[in-house]
Amino acid sequence: MRAVLIAGPTASGKSALAIETALAEDGVVINADSMQVYDTLQILTARPAQADLDRAPHHLYGHVPASQTYSVGRWFRDVEKLLAGRDLRERLLVFVGGTGLYFKALTGGLSTMPSIPEDIRSKWRARLEHEGPEALHASLRLLDPKTAETLDNADSQRIVRALEVFEASGQSIRDLQGTGGRALIDPLGARRIVLTPDRNLLRRRIHDRFKAMVETGAIAEVERLLAQDLSPDLPAMKAIGVREIGAYLKGELTIDDAMERASIATRQYAKRQMTWFRNQLDDGWERRAV
Repeated sequence: MRAVLIAGPTASGKSALAIETALAEDGVVINADSMQVYDTLQILTARPAQADLDRAPHHLYGHVPASQTYSVGRWFRDVEKLLAGRDLRERLLVFVGGTGLYFKALTGGLSTMPSIPEDIRSKWRARLEHEGPEALHASLRLLDPKTAETLDNADSQRIVRALEVFEASGQSIRDLQGTGGRALIDPLGARRIVLTPDRNLLRRRIHDRFKAMVETGAIAEVERLLAQDLSPDLPAMKAIGVREIGAYLKGELTIDDAMERASIATRQYAKRQMTWFRNQLDDGWERRAV
């Protein structure tokens, strides 16, 4: 199975390189970005535009409702199902995105988490909404004290995830994380590229891109998302730009202030991504300056 893995921080040009690679070698592009899976946020998460989708086949973009929480385990299973199809067996697989854990899972670097039944997921999400993260952290201390010790009592997403895993499997998520995972792509047989953009260039790209997002419909996109009246703890609601544009829609910020705050948040996120890639990706990854 031929594969190219392209990682990098937001706004580094990953998607353009993925399409270029796919077109050159009869490939398909597969999403490895945890925010680009959500259906409502095409512009704000910088999902490929329709013109790009028309140039090369793209998979696992915008296929998850914003009302759901999507995990690395679900992505792994979606990729596994995708690769089982006959259509991709002779194609170059171009995985592209900024979510490092997706690449770790893909190449066997993460343990395989249990599938969480929807009733268990709904139960803990509802309790989070009604009781708050501190109460759930107290529950976790009783069920899985080993994990509870490692989590801040305000870290709602990780607390809920640990409770879901414990109820579904009877095991601590910490114990499961200590085991190796099954690889879908052999890292030694794949070409692996991580983009390392110049910081000043990246800063300009982030500013210009968010301005373009606003000019091409991001405000209306956030309005549609907020109209769903979703829990603020859902990942889609935490996408960069949702809070800032939401404040603009409420009259709390000017659009210029909203864009500036979103740009700052994006730069901070890109910095965290670059730190993760630098520390977690081994020497088998080609570092490519852009």
